[in-house]
Parts: sequence; C-alpha cells; structure tokens
Amino acid sequence: MAHAPRIDSHMHVWQLSRGDYGWLTPELVPLYRDFGIDDVRASWDEAGIDGAVLVQAAPTVAETRYLLAVANSEPRVKGVVGWIDMLSPDAVDELERLASDTLLRGIRPMLQDISDDDWMLRPELAPVYRAVVDLGLRFDALVLPRHLPNLLRLIERHPDLPIVIDHGAKPQIGESLDAWQKDMAALAAIPHVHCKLSGLVTECRGSASKADLAPVVQILLDLFGPQRLMFGSDWPVCTLRSTYAEWWGWAQELTDSLSAHEKDALFGTTARRFYGLT
Repeated sequence: MAHAPRIDSHMHVWQLSRGDYGWLTPELVPLYRDFGIDDVRASWDEAGIDGAVLVQAAPTVAETRYLLAVANSEPRVKGVVGWIDMLSPDAVDELERLASDTLLRGIRPMLQDISDDDWMLRPELAPVYRAVVDLGLRFDALVLPRHLPNLLRLIERHPDLPIVIDHGAKPQIGESLDAWQKDMAALAAIPHVHCKLSGLVTECRGSASKADLAPVVQILLDLFGPQRLMFGSDWPVCTLRSTYAEWWGWAQELTDSLSAHEKDALFGTTARRFYGLT
C-alpha cells in the first residue's frame, strides 16, 4: 500500500562564505563546513522523503533570500521558514516582499538566542504577528523550556497565529521532564498549536539512543497527537549525535504503536497541512 507523501518539516542548508551564521563556529567541527541539497539527497532517498522545509539558520534577510533561491532550484524543497528583523520599522513591508515568493511559508526569530526572555511579548511586534496571519504564513517558535510560559501568553494575545514549537522546546533529555511537560501540556491544550518531533537527538546528554528519546517522544505524542506533531530531521545539526537515517529509524520505531493513517500524519500530512505545502 502506498504511503502518503513523507515530509521533513525541518532541515537546514548553509554556505559558510556567506558569513552570517553567528552561532556556527569552528569549535562545532562536524558542522563547520558547507551543507547543500546534494549532501542530503542520499539520506532523503534512504528514508523515502518526498519533500522538505528549509528553516533559517542566520538572523538575516539575505539568508532567507538564499534559502528561497535554493528552494526554487530544488523540486523536493516545498517551503522555506525565513527570518526578518521583526523590530525594524519596515518589517511588514519586508515580509510582504519576501512572501511574494510563494515558497516562503513562515518566519522564525531566533528566540533561544535572544537574552531577553520577554522579547516575544514586546508590543512593537504586534503588527508583524498580524502580518504573518494576513499573509497566510506560519510562526516557528525556536524556544527553550524557560520560554514556554511567555509563549503561552503570546498565543493568548494572538489566538489566530499559526504556531509550531520547534524541537519540542528542547527538553533536557536525561533530566527531570516534569516542569517542561506541565508547560507543554498548557500549550498543547490550545487546539491549533503544533509541535515538531525534531532536534531531540542533540538534547541527549552524551551519545543519543532510542531508549533516551523514548520518554520525550511518548510525552509529545500523548500531548499533541499525530495530527499536530510533525517529523523533522534537523539535518545537519542532528549529525552532532546521529545520522539522518538513525534519527529517521528511531522516530519510526518509537511511533510503531500508531496506525498507518496516524504515521502518515506524523511523517507527512500534518506538515503539509500546517505549512500549506503543494
């Protein structure tokens, strides 16, 4: 029986010579090189990936334009989550210009790297959140567990903002999950909030294993269900702890209790519906 299209809802490409990846330093030896579509093609084929969403890795509009150029040259890239300076006086105009390319599907401020945990609630950002909704875009929340109470406030202020929590909010795997689980449950109680089953291998202390990941994956499944949870590889960042194929395989095995229809959702149709992918 044919499966529904398989979508990787979260991956990156980058070109070091572009020079705007502040976090990407030579100390991150496995990541400190160029990564392009040709480097991931074999992994896509191995996992049977039909489409992917490229997500920003630099806080510049130039990088978003670079990602859109990559997407326009690669049929399997179905969408881009980019970046704009949300505090800029012309932020809405910039977003409208970028959104003229229909492959732009959302934006992602790098909230985890902003020192002010209350930044996302600044009143000056309200017009940009409104523009995201009006332009039919989505909002990727790159947050850590400490941001979750503020994320709840943000959603209460902007109840029509389509939002997905990246990487399950990066729980500290191997440590107590109680506070994270409680805050995630409050967010999951809001019917339109989605979450990505991505980025978890790099939150493991030391080497990653299926056993370490199992409790977190189960909590996210219980909270969001496959209709609001979407697989993402977080390639090539995942290669700090696992290969693309290893994480894909673990994600498949850890969700074996799901029906075929539910697996189709988790590994494809939820991302396609959330991002409005063609």
